[in-house]
Amino acid sequence: MSKTKTKNLLSNGIIVFLLAAFCQLLWGSAFPMVKTGYKMFSISSSDSFSQILFAGLRFTGAGFLTLILGSVIYSRQKKEHSVKTMIPQKGDFKEIFILMLFQTVIQYIFFYLGLARASGVKSSVITSSSVFITIFISALIFKSEPLTVRKVIGSLLGFAGIILINMNGLDLNLKFTGEGFILIAAVSYSFSSCFMKSFSKEKDPVMLSGNQFILGGIVLIITGLIGGGKIYPQNGKAFLVLFYLSFLSAAAYSIWSILLKYNDVSSIAVYGFLNPVFGVLLSILILREGNEISALTTVISIILVAAGIISVNMKTRKQKTKNI
Repeated sequence: MSKTKTKNLLSNGIIVFLLAAFCQLLWGSAFPMVKTGYKMFSISSSDSFSQILFAGLRFTGAGFLTLILGSVIYSRQKKEHSVKTMIPQKGDFKEIFILMLFQTVIQYIFFYLGLARASGVKSSVITSSSVFITIFISALIFKSEPLTVRKVIGSLLGFAGIILINMNGLDLNLKFTGEGFILIAAVSYSFSSCFMKSFSKEKDPVMLSGNQFILGGIVLIITGLIGGGKIYPQNGKAFLVLFYLSFLSAAAYSIWSILLKYNDVSSIAVYGFLNPVFGVLLSILILREGNEISALTTVISIILVAAGIISVNMKTRKQKTKNI
């Protein structure tokens, strides 16, 4: 498939929606599956360094799975050099290091340390703020796209949906080492999205994703071990959960990075509002949590999130004419 056809396909509104929503569904499933993993590996909710060790194993595995998936995809497209495409060259390590730092190391160390001192509800809401942050960073720092009223309104609508679905457990009692660390993690993720958009103009996004996961995962493993982290798998099913978490990270972030390559950062980032919605729904289904959330509240939240996504991605008549 030619580059033009690939760009047209991956910029198509319906295709983007399906792929981005699929990514968020996978990431949303991580919430209940990580909790399940903690139980199966005997990790307590307050043991941050064991959680970081667990995350390191997950992301190292995700890195290798990403490179394998990339090799399979390229073997179908090019039929040769598919494995070589996934091996970083000398000029790739700067970009891989930057992505590793922001996407994996800073984000997850601060996220897990903060999560131990903050409620899951507030963590979900603060993490969702990364959509705002990403759009502002993309427009004001990277200057890759304009900041429009439509994007701001869409972000506000989506964020309102997230606050609504988390309203029952939300309060204003904030701690820097709790909610503050979660915010640092959100900012770090936002920068990683903008860096990926920038780097993927000349570098393969799947290759970058896989290698940054491996290096970042190793850093997390070392950090967890230094901090005294330990894991004790209870049975073979524990490794199946770990494999699934690695797979979802590999599949979701690979697709996400490819979408960032061919679309505006804001039009992809706004789908992040679906993550906590899927997380809540899947937690209800898998963990039987959140039964206090009414069906009406959930529906209104989803409508607000959908309105936000549509608002950010709605093209003006001038933009439609330009694309013809």
